[in-house]
Amino acid sequence: MSEIRKHYFLDDYCIVAAARGKRPSDFSSSPEVQNATSCVFCAGREDQTPPALAVYKNGKILQDSKDEVIRDWQIRCIPNLYPALSPEGADTPCQSGYGFHEVIIETPQHEKKLTNFSDEEMYLLMKAYRDRVIHYWKQPQIRYVSLFKNWGKQAGASLEHTHSQLIALPLIPPSIKRETDVIQAKGECPYCEIVCRESASERSIYENKYFIAFAPYCSKVPFEIWFLPKEHVCHLGALSTEMLFSLGVAMRYVLSRLETVLGSPSYNYMFFQLMKDDTYHLNIRLQPVTSKMAGFEKNTDIFINTMPPEKAAEYLNNEMSEQEIH
Repeated sequence: MSEIRKHYFLDDYCIVAAARGKRPSDFSSSPEVQNATSCVFCAGREDQTPPALAVYKNGKILQDSKDEVIRDWQIRCIPNLYPALSPEGADTPCQSGYGFHEVIIETPQHEKKLTNFSDEEMYLLMKAYRDRVIHYWKQPQIRYVSLFKNWGKQAGASLEHTHSQLIALPLIPPSIKRETDVIQAKGECPYCEIVCRESASERSIYENKYFIAFAPYCSKVPFEIWFLPKEHVCHLGALSTEMLFSLGVAMRYVLSRLETVLGSPSYNYMFFQLMKDDTYHLNIRLQPVTSKMAGFEKNTDIFINTMPPEKAAEYLNNEMSEQEIH
């Protein structure tokens, strides 16, 4: 039986088509083979990338110079070699393609995944995210900083070595503008309402002192997960050290559950945030690549989801793996 569902507060819809007998194995994928022989993100190949803009090492934030390349690092932030936007031509930002495009290399170890990170390593990554977002928001004419991660070939990652990306834009994306218009017209934060609604719902997956993770009611894809801070904060820069630590723990837990239930799916996660609008509520959306956008989705912008979020949460909350479920 199918059901049309509406987004919490936007005029967006999805069709939940609960196919009979649908199980996690129908969405699972095998781990991708990793090859470190020519990876420029690995330790020891620092001179094969552009000079690092920020290097996290032993509690310090350093920077490559033309005379010295920092070695033995923990996280390395470099300009994208093939940037979508460039800081050249800042006089006419929108026409010149002005902006910044950075790669955040999350570990020097090629085979390591976020699910293998310690609490401290996840915290350092969240801190690097916060630092780099703030850095680019301070640049002239930048109005939005897009922070995201593509993991796996099916999710658009061109390199296997785990990394995130950041693109700083001279404009606010239309989708964010549409959200803020609705929020301002509403007069109160709908995300705060969502926190209250979902923290005890059947779609809840994880909760700690500062964050909740849940399968949203109007999920676009099977096993989509949202992370929301319980407090009303607008961007990563407003998170305390303890909140950043809690976010890292929450994200690794959910990624580990997805890996247990689905194998090793490709996925994207995206940070939605605004620096200068205190009505907005920071949110992170994780979407495993469990389905493909086809003609209907492109024609209507309505997604067909064959795994109800309530069922997805049930599978992710189950301690057994998919092999054990069978």
